[in-house]
Amino acid sequence: MCYTNNYIFHSAQKGGAALHPSRSLRDFFKKGDVLLLGLCLLASTVGLVLIYSATRYDPDLHEYVQKQAMFICLGVVAYIIITFVDVEFLVEKWWKVFLALGLLVILLIKPFGEAGDTGNRSWVYLPGLPFGFQPGEIAKLAYIVVLAWLLNHERPLGVSRFRSLVKYVLLTMVFAGLLAYLSGDYGMVLVYLMLFVIMAWVGGVQKRWFILVGGGLVLLVVFLWIFVLPNTEWWTDYRIMRFRVVLDHTLDPTNVGYHQNRSLLAIGAGGLTGMGFLKGTQTHSAESKLPARHTDFIFAVCGEEFGLIGCILVLLLLLAIILRCVWVSRRAKSHMSAYIAMGIAGMLMVQTLLNVGMCLYVTPVIGLTLPFISYGGSSIIATAVGMGIAVTFVMGLASAVCYVVDEFVLGRFGLD
Repeated sequence: MCYTNNYIFHSAQKGGAALHPSRSLRDFFKKGDVLLLGLCLLASTVGLVLIYSATRYDPDLHEYVQKQAMFICLGVVAYIIITFVDVEFLVEKWWKVFLALGLLVILLIKPFGEAGDTGNRSWVYLPGLPFGFQPGEIAKLAYIVVLAWLLNHERPLGVSRFRSLVKYVLLTMVFAGLLAYLSGDYGMVLVYLMLFVIMAWVGGVQKRWFILVGGGLVLLVVFLWIFVLPNTEWWTDYRIMRFRVVLDHTLDPTNVGYHQNRSLLAIGAGGLTGMGFLKGTQTHSAESKLPARHTDFIFAVCGEEFGLIGCILVLLLLLAIILRCVWVSRRAKSHMSAYIAMGIAGMLMVQTLLNVGMCLYVTPVIGLTLPFISYGGSSIIATAVGMGIAVTFVMGLASAVCYVVDEFVLGRFGLD
């Protein structure tokens, strides 16, 4: 049976006010995290402005602004709907369903996956659907909630037990391994691995495991990098080269490092205040080699047209959203809720750092979008759902759905 809070219970007893749609929406704006919603909408609006500028050079891309606006509207609807769902109850009872759905979405890559501009089969186009989506973005939420459930389930026994650690690692390897094997999207795989580290740390896994395992992996990578890889054909593989050019910008400036050089050129040309909206040289030149300027390299567009000040303001806005998610986690009603909220905060933080680092030529090109800013339906809707999930843990509205299920469905049929 679902657990309802006192507010919902007493409101329902006094005439069913908690079940009235208009009252529910009023309750959302009174008790919901409108600040978080406002920050997300502001960031998405900034993204729309940058996408508009980044697509003016090609008439075939002009419709992307309207599409992104539609995705934002769908994201807002998803955000509000999710806030009325008791996510914690669903995860507790149906965590296996979340696990199965997350893996099923990834498995769709096998029959329906198509390669994007990067060559990765990271997009799925189902028959009959007029749009595609990235399974890695959707499955990421399932991974976060299932890992949070597992951490919470192992907590009474000890989250740092070897047996518990094996379970966390197996779960991560299943998600990340399937994604790597079926799509080759190693950028998204890296996000999953970094999410695992963040959530394991927040979940209370003892520091000795991070030192032993992390230190061991670092030593292994250094050994392979210095003594093994240079003597193999992998040393010139484009995936390894993307890391090598980050360490040495002069290594291959006209090929592997060319796009990041153009990104640095655009950001540097913006100076302190930028060239001005719709005036960026790299952004608006059809001959420019600034790649994916409306998706992966949109931060370079911001730097060129709005300068250092614009970049700092965008980063501060994203930081405010991340910190708000952390604030939610610290006020969550249970450990599992806190783990999920921190997982969502970690998701935003990791993608922001990797994307900005990619544009600044300090991390390799791995095809990750900038949350809320870059163009992408899968990304914006999945992120909005994540924000909605986080908000449910402090709103006190989600139990309304459980009350309806208990009293008006299960109770009526004697199933409770």
